[in-house]
Amino acid sequence: MALEDGLITPVVRNAAAKSVGRIAAEARVLIDKAKARKLTPDEYTGSTFTISNLGMFDIEEFSAIINPPEAAILAVGAIIAKPVVREGAIAIGQRMKVTLSCDHRIVDGATGALFLKEFKAILENPALLLL
Repeated sequence: MALEDGLITPVVRNAAAKSVGRIAAEARVLIDKAKARKLTPDEYTGSTFTISNLGMFDIEEFSAIINPPEAAILAVGAIIAKPVVREGAIAIGQRMKVTLSCDHRIVDGATGALFLKEFKAILENPALLLL
C-alpha cells in the first residue's frame, strides 16, 4: 500500500485457510496499523503472494515485479466501462485487467493460468465462494 514516504505490503498470514470476510477484516486492521506506522516486521515480511492494485489511479493494465522470495504477484487494474456482447447485442459492461507474474522456479505457467481462470470465474460469479 502507498504511504507518503513509500510502499509497504502488509501480510495476511495463512490466507488460504481463511474466509474472504476474515481476510478483509485482518487486512483492514493491518492497513490501519500501516497508516499509523505501527506495523511490526512480522506484519510486513515473509509473504508468498502479493496483490498490487493501481486501479484507483485509473491505470488499466500494468506488469508487477515479483518481490523475492515471493512466488507470484497479481497486478490489478481499474474497472473500466467497455462495449461487450451480451445475448447477441452490444451493451456496456464492466471490465478489469489483471496480470499474474510468477517465479517459474516455484509456479509454472500452466498453474498460473489455472489460477487466473478460477479468479475470473469467481469475479464473474461471486456465489462460487459460498460453495
